[in-house]
Amino acid sequence: MEQEGLSSSGMRKRRPVAAVLAIGVACAFLLCGYEFIRSVSTSFYIDAYGAHRLPVVMGLMPVGVALTLYGYGVLLSWFGPARALLLTSGFSAALITACWAALRVGWHPAAGILYVFREAYIVLIIEQYWSLINSALTAGQAKRLNGPITGLGSLGGILGGSLVHAFATRVGSEMFLLFAAGSLIPAALLSAVAYHLAGEPQPSPEEAGGRQGHLALRLFARSRYLLLLAALIALTQVVSTALDLRFSGLVEEAFPVKDERTAYLGGFYGTLNAVAALLQFVVAPVALRWLPLPMIHLGIPLVHLVTSLLLLASPSLHTGAAAYLLFKGLDYSLFRAGKEILYIPLTFDVRYRAKEVIDAFVYRFSKGALGMLLTGVNAAIGSIPAAVFPAVAALASLIWIPVVFRLTRQPEGKR
Repeated sequence: MEQEGLSSSGMRKRRPVAAVLAIGVACAFLLCGYEFIRSVSTSFYIDAYGAHRLPVVMGLMPVGVALTLYGYGVLLSWFGPARALLLTSGFSAALITACWAALRVGWHPAAGILYVFREAYIVLIIEQYWSLINSALTAGQAKRLNGPITGLGSLGGILGGSLVHAFATRVGSEMFLLFAAGSLIPAALLSAVAYHLAGEPQPSPEEAGGRQGHLALRLFARSRYLLLLAALIALTQVVSTALDLRFSGLVEEAFPVKDERTAYLGGFYGTLNAVAALLQFVVAPVALRWLPLPMIHLGIPLVHLVTSLLLLASPSLHTGAAAYLLFKGLDYSLFRAGKEILYIPLTFDVRYRAKEVIDAFVYRFSKGALGMLLTGVNAAIGSIPAAVFPAVAALASLIWIPVVFRLTRQPEGKR
């Protein structure tokens, strides 16, 4: 696609730095609530169906994400980005509350619905936050601020994980679902403040009202750059899913009791967010300022290749936790901060529609597709050897390297 078709359009900036600060605080509330639902929903699903059935529910994720994403696209076409964000936040709070009520009366399928929806709502809302950030900031501002913005979110995640770790066995896992739903209220209000401060991005006449489609899928046929971005995201999620499944199996072996497992996971995710915060507030701003972006993007898969091979050679809860923690820590910091800069010069439809397809649907579809594949293999052979998971992660990390090399060398005019 030509640069002309992807250049920024119609953005009336007022107080962009204050706006992204408000979005950063909104992200803190959102991720605090997500820590509640992530640890609790995993524990509920394992308790109801076992860790060996996780690939099944992962296989259903693309359906849940596609439905929520299409609904978002329609809302964006009808109401614009600011109100679409408010509406999707409100719907998410309502559905989480409904799952809490269903679990209270012993309806086990709600655990599966909750597991699928937790993966849909978080990416849908987070990517809307980043769509605004990428519309409000220049590339220079983003290099300084993207890391700390993600860091504000991690502070909320640290608090959420710590609260789960400390209180899961005292108040019970179910109550944290209500806390997760409640966290969406201040997040939604702060997002409205952010749009007021930054101004609402406006599409070009060719993009207005979803004229290129609610999800702007036709852009992918004209842009090799977007296809490379989609391939990059797909590979990251293959690595993530493989490490997640191996880690979950190791956790189930070590902690067979639900509330103890929930407490461990809460502590783990709190530690994860602490590591990510260090990378976000300290490492990312320095690295993005002084290191070439291609070097950063090439170094990340090399780290995951090494940790996956270590887990393959020496499997334990410690090596499994370390590999998964490093993946998520880098994903939340250097990878996220660097990737978002690539969207800044692009059009409204790319920033608000194609980005959601890539960073929400492709992100979750890759995880779900691998889950479905593993479910089929499990049904065919009875049980998947544990070593398969780190081997898959290592292979995906290896393929990731040439993909990101081509992406970061793509001439700007060819994007």
